[in-house]
Amino acid sequence: MSPKPVIIEEYNPEWPKKFLEIKTILEHTLGNDVLRIEHVGSTSIPGLAAKPVLDIDVVIDSMKSLPTVIAKLETLGYYHQGNLGVEGREAFGRKDDYVPYSDGLELKLAQHVYVCDQESRELHRHIVFRDALLHHPEWVVEYAILKKELSTVFRHDREGYTEGKSDFVNRIMELSGGQGSRP
Repeated sequence: MSPKPVIIEEYNPEWPKKFLEIKTILEHTLGNDVLRIEHVGSTSIPGLAAKPVLDIDVVIDSMKSLPTVIAKLETLGYYHQGNLGVEGREAFGRKDDYVPYSDGLELKLAQHVYVCDQESRELHRHIVFRDALLHHPEWVVEYAILKKELSTVFRHDREGYTEGKSDFVNRIMELSGGQGSRP
């Protein structure tokens, strides 16, 4: 099976609405086991072209809560994938396109769900990068152009696409007082 192509779409004002729908379902099921749920990644930035995939960070107090959170997420149709090589961040896949399951069985936008404890370096990076773009529209324009160019060059190479963003991401992180390395 060949990898899915990298397809960048113009910003869609429905993305934040779709995030809020999913956030509500997650909050209802996770309850007090979650501190907050953050919309991160390109779909969280108004005006930024992006892959139509929500990046969602579920923030917990400590990794001691992880087994409980895993069990609750499984009831919604998620499955635990481990940290996928990124310390401080646990990834979750979806059993199907209806996840997270809710009363009305509706298709949900594609998503990457991560559980991070509140001290997670990766969570910090996601927030710093998102907030930097929110406060610098000129970076949003620059990033959109880069992403579109990379999606053409690396249409069938997700690793190449991601690596191609590294210099930009690292520069923004350094300018914002964050730390670089992972896009």
